[in-house]
Amino acid sequence: MSALTRNLSGAQETLRTYGRRVEIPMLGEVAVPPPDKVAYYAGLGVLAALQVIEWPLALVITAGHLLADQHMSGLVKGVGEALEST
Repeated sequence: MSALTRNLSGAQETLRTYGRRVEIPMLGEVAVPPPDKVAYYAGLGVLAALQVIEWPLALVITAGHLLADQHMSGLVKGVGEALEST
C-alpha cells in the first residue's frame, strides 16, 4: 500500500469517526467524538475534580489526546504547514 493510499484511508477513517457535528453558539460547528472517547475525557475530568491529578495535567493530557486523534484533520495540517513556512 502506498503512502498516499494510507493517508487517504486514514483521513476517511477520521471523517467517519468524527462525522457527527453539533452547532454550538459562539463556537460554531464542533465535531463530536465517539462515546468511548467522551467517557475517557469525562474520566479525566472526574480525576481532576477529585484532585487525583492536577487540572493543568488533565488539560495537557486531553489536548494531547485530541491532537493525536485528529492528526489528519485540516486544522492540524494547516498549523503544521504554517509552522514549516516560518
